[in-house]
Amino acid sequence: MGIYAEALILYAVLFLPGSIIGLTGSVDLPASADFIRVFMFYIPSTALIWHLLFRGKQARDWGIKPGKKDLFSGLIAFPCLLIIGFIIVYASSFFGAADGRFKLHTPSTAREWAIICFSCICTGYLEESFFRFYLLSRFNGGGILLSKREKLKLSAPAVTAVSAALFSICHIYEGPWGMANAALSGVLLSLVFLRYRSLHGIALAHGLYNIAAYAAAAITSS
Repeated sequence: MGIYAEALILYAVLFLPGSIIGLTGSVDLPASADFIRVFMFYIPSTALIWHLLFRGKQARDWGIKPGKKDLFSGLIAFPCLLIIGFIIVYASSFFGAADGRFKLHTPSTAREWAIICFSCICTGYLEESFFRFYLLSRFNGGGILLSKREKLKLSAPAVTAVSAALFSICHIYEGPWGMANAALSGVLLSLVFLRYRSLHGIALAHGLYNIAAYAAAAITSS
């Protein structure tokens, strides 16, 4: 039960508040707010997740040393995320997008773009550290060396479904299509992680996808 409780507490504390705030329509924030949020929330939250996974372990057992696996997983994940995003956008325009309050704040200066890009990469690392690296390591045993007491051996389909469902729920503020996009992306990223045991590849792919979303919003709004 301790593993389940720890995972649920992390999820409730780190991700649900942002989803609730998003539902109020208060997510259209300037780039300067993102800069503050990176250092006050994203980086400390990622450090907390890593601490819970790595406490008492030697660095060689962490399983996060960059390598070719990160390159392969990133090159697979990023274009697939773009394809999923395109399909969702097309489907929402064809079947009718649900009204929602969520709106991206499109940067207008080079400084704002730099902040947004940095924020997107940090967001990618935070979300992949929890939804893929933490959950899949805790519940499937992949990624890092964990003792039997620290993990629950669930099947890959089961842990993929749990990870994707939680990832989708925390994107509820984006509406039904945003949740569908998150669910499909969550399945993809979980499968890539389980295949390559790579954090950096999927985190960077996730961050680059977020940057692409901002770029697309800036183009369509101009």
